[in-house]
Amino acid sequence: MLTSRQLMKRSGISRATLNNYVAAGILPKPVVKKSETGASRAPRIGHFPMSALQTIDRVGEMKKRGIKMAEIVTMIDREGERPGGKSRSLGSPSSGIGGEKPLRPSLPSERRRQDRRTDNRSQPEAAPSLLPVGGMHLTLENVNGPAYLVNGNFELEWTNREAEETVLGNIDAISRDITERNLFSLFLGDGPLSRMAGAEELLRFHLSIAKQRLSKSVLLSIDMDMSDEDIDHLSGLYDETEAAQHGQVLHTQVNLAPVGEPELWHDVYASFFREGIFFALSPISAEKDSLLALLSRRDVVIRDLLKNRKPYLTPMAVVVADLQNSVKICAELPPEEYFELINQVWGSVEPLLRKYYATHGKHVGDGMVYYFFPQPDSNYVLNAIRCAEEMKAIIKRISLEWQKRKNWANELMLNIGLVEGREWFGTYSTPTHIEFTVLGDTINTAGRLSDFAREGTVWVTKNMLGQLTSKERGRLTFGIRRFDRDGGEIVVPDTYSRISNLVDLENPKYEKFNDIAVLTVAEILDVEMED
Repeated sequence: MLTSRQLMKRSGISRATLNNYVAAGILPKPVVKKSETGASRAPRIGHFPMSALQTIDRVGEMKKRGIKMAEIVTMIDREGERPGGKSRSLGSPSSGIGGEKPLRPSLPSERRRQDRRTDNRSQPEAAPSLLPVGGMHLTLENVNGPAYLVNGNFELEWTNREAEETVLGNIDAISRDITERNLFSLFLGDGPLSRMAGAEELLRFHLSIAKQRLSKSVLLSIDMDMSDEDIDHLSGLYDETEAAQHGQVLHTQVNLAPVGEPELWHDVYASFFREGIFFALSPISAEKDSLLALLSRRDVVIRDLLKNRKPYLTPMAVVVADLQNSVKICAELPPEEYFELINQVWGSVEPLLRKYYATHGKHVGDGMVYYFFPQPDSNYVLNAIRCAEEMKAIIKRISLEWQKRKNWANELMLNIGLVEGREWFGTYSTPTHIEFTVLGDTINTAGRLSDFAREGTVWVTKNMLGQLTSKERGRLTFGIRRFDRDGGEIVVPDTYSRISNLVDLENPKYEKFNDIAVLTVAEILDVEMED
């Protein structure tokens, strides 16, 4: 028989193509065997029959003749049904999912694991499938082992009951403040994991992934309540652990049995999403169809995670942007052109959201709401400010385009308010829709500040600028516009003012700002965009 690596080398196909052939049934699912000592970093390797080479060659010839893959699958399927034909079943190599090479951190106990006794070593692993397995609807409920989601700072955002009972301990006793839910602190605490034989190996696997995005200093400063002993232990493991290779899904195996008890080996998968990193653990002896199929459906995983994730308290920055004179513009434009304009504005801003790690909030009419959360490699407050500055530039370009197109004098301007705070973040969901929302004064204050801003200006609270370092504030030009003795407008840099000192709150026009009258703010005049 040939290992999956030998098969790929001899046939010239990629890991992704091999996985696709198995998932489609063109190749049989591999027979999983324990690897020879030193032959591979993975303790279990998928093996294929020698006939797989002829099958791959035959598929290549069919492709050259212009035969579509759907027809190739049907033809090979018919061959398998003939008397004497090769039987087949769906499956995938144990060495990866979706074409990704599995990660196996170099561990001190590697040789011990290779020598372990396994009753199910000959059982094949199932293929990731885009279809429900056995007629079963794909949901997080199909995960028959511990599962949890962490953000970029490795703070726990969601967990299932199995993870609490097996790995993490009583989550209900942990603060709902996201900054107090560091995964490594939970691992190093006096929970179930501390009594497991594979505790250090599981910790190393997570550290190898954390090392992709978190420097050692950042990692060790995330949880200030961690004991000196835990910090020293984590620091040593960080130095010893090799950073994981980038990929959509990474894999290893750990023994979750308590020390001194019969081994209980689990497959551990890490899947990467914009919303965070999803970890799923499954007993090696368990049927893998549902788990691997679920991990291959990233849309399903994220949908279920967002629907099941409990709200948590977190630092955040909020940006509220409102199109000035939108009622007037809406009245002047034909409906189809107004919708075209608004969609152009939203669509042009979309790349900025990815660039600055923003999350959509609830849109009200033609307004925009975005949330910015702490990131491992950037300052979320500075991200929000820079995003707002780039939004101004985008709207200016769109305004010039529409002035030329419509030959009108209207100038499109986004009035933007920025506020930072600690609020509860969660989701509202229906069977077809999920919406992010923030509960608290931060979002309301940002909305009021957006109303206060006029002529395309950006206003920010003193508290938010106070979250920046002096070096970061040095990249901004901010201040208050004042009038000199001659009535001319001047800018007083690096100063703030209360709202009540900027407008006459007794004027009915400004009554709506009474609830933010004592808010201390400044106008952002310019932003240095590059680090």
